[in-house]
Amino acid sequence: MKVYFLSGLGADKTFFQLLDLSFCEPVFIDWIKPLKKESLSSYAGRIKNSFMGDYATIVGLSFGGMLATEIAIQNPGCYSILLSSAKTKFEIPDWYRAAKYLPLQHLAPASLQRWFMLRMKQRLGIKNNFEKKVFTELIKRNDKEFNAWAVDALLGWRNETVPANVFHIHGTHDKILPYKLVKPHYPIKCGEHMMVLSMANQISPLINKLATQRARATPFS
Repeated sequence: MKVYFLSGLGADKTFFQLLDLSFCEPVFIDWIKPLKKESLSSYAGRIKNSFMGDYATIVGLSFGGMLATEIAIQNPGCYSILLSSAKTKFEIPDWYRAAKYLPLQHLAPASLQRWFMLRMKQRLGIKNNFEKKVFTELIKRNDKEFNAWAVDALLGWRNETVPANVFHIHGTHDKILPYKLVKPHYPIKCGEHMMVLSMANQISPLINKLATQRARATPFS
C-alpha cells in the first residue's frame, strides 16, 4: 500500500524520519515549482496529478495538510490525514493576516528569514538536540522563493469546507495553529506543532490505523 507524504512549509521528508512506516510503501513528495501567483488550490491539483492516482492516501504535515485538504476536496476518492494542520481558513489565527500588510516573506533577505526561523524553535515545540539539529539543517536548505509563494498562498486560502475524506490529528499544545481554533478528529495530549518528531511513537499507530482502515474499505488502494 502506497501512502503519500506532503511536508510542511520549508520542510522536507526528514521530519517524517521517526515515524514507523513499516505498514506501507511511503512516497515522499518533493515540491514542484509554483506558477506565478498560483493559488493553493491550483498547486494542490498539480501535485496530485503529477504524483498520485485517484484513490491516493495522503499524509500532510502543517502546510502540507492544507494541500492534502484541497486534494481531498477536488478528489473524493482520495483520503487525507492531517498532522498539525488546518482544514479551513477559520483554523488559521487572525494575526497571520498581518503578513499581507508587512510582507517580510518578500522583503527580507534569505539570511534574515533563516535567523527568524531558527528563533521559532520554542514555538514549534522543538526541544532536544536531535530535533534542533534536524530543524537547523532544514533551515540551511530553505528555498526563499518557494516559501514566499507558500505564505502568500496560505494567506489567500479561503476554504470553508471540511470534506468527509479528511482526518485531522492535532496537538493540544500547538502554538503555531492553536488547538482552540481547530476541531481535530484525534487530539494528541500535550502535542506541539512538531509532534511528528517528538511524539512519533503516538502518531505512528494512528496513521497506521487510519491508512489501513481505508485500504481495507476500498479495492483501489
